[in-house]
Amino acid sequence: MQKATKIFTHESLLNINHWLTEHLQSNHQAIFEVLNPDTSDALFSGETITIDQIPYCYRGYKAWVNLAELHHCKMRTPLKLTKHTIQLTFQKLNKEKSFHTTIIKNREEKYGTTSSFFKINKNEEPTFLNAYHKALQAVKIEHRTHILNLGINKGDEFELIEQMVNKQIFQKIKLIGIDHSQSALDFAKERFSEKNTAFYKQDINKIAELNLEPSDLIISIGTLQSPSINYKPFLMSLVQNHLTQNGALILGFPNSRWIDQELIYGAKAPNYPYSEMSLLFNDVIFAKKYLQQKKFRVTITGREYIFLTATRINLK
Repeated sequence: MQKATKIFTHESLLNINHWLTEHLQSNHQAIFEVLNPDTSDALFSGETITIDQIPYCYRGYKAWVNLAELHHCKMRTPLKLTKHTIQLTFQKLNKEKSFHTTIIKNREEKYGTTSSFFKINKNEEPTFLNAYHKALQAVKIEHRTHILNLGINKGDEFELIEQMVNKQIFQKIKLIGIDHSQSALDFAKERFSEKNTAFYKQDINKIAELNLEPSDLIISIGTLQSPSINYKPFLMSLVQNHLTQNGALILGFPNSRWIDQELIYGAKAPNYPYSEMSLLFNDVIFAKKYLQQKKFRVTITGREYIFLTATRINLK
């Protein structure tokens, strides 16, 4: 076991942050000793508690996990050192291990079955699952009969729907998935082989060529922000030409990046070394205002993925 290289008692979080920044520039790990968060259940982060005449600044596990993420680290399992202290290890993530930076000759297969992206199951990320689950509840998924998913990949969005409704209801829903990766679509076809499903390999910009009937729910998570899509006119066309009169939308906007198997909070913008979310919020607010003009009730939820859920307002 490697020993802690630093002991923190009452130092400020700013000082700890500075030490981590400097230490991680030349080290793969940062190992340090701090007050055990289980020492008290009645303190806020930053409160001082004195133990054996030593003042400690209290911080909970959530504060340490968040700090590790901000430094692009994962926090290893804490080790108990003394009755009141633990050892924390922050291990740097490998920023090169990310599908965002992967160069693939066949661009259509960037998210295919051989990609690292294909291994991701967003439904196993608590904040994503919570927001998507609530969005499906808001659109009353059990009453939807025709669902179109843009950027379906291997079908995780359909999986949660299948888990939420009973088998008889699920088999009555017409499920349409569109993607540009043939290998991912082949996987989805095997996964959802019922007669009520259909999957199409198609450039989403050319969706009109499929001559699909309008859907009463359109789902698109992490797709409309692709550089190849002219977002604003495409969204308007989607609502006007591919949604039924009483249709609903669930749009997911990435506010995160995958690095070394970890979901890291914060949208990455060009020319910024840190998370900068202007482009993200510009897209979200445009969709909100446009859909409200079209008489939709719009909610915005989520964290690592921002979910915009829109349902028609029933006007008499």
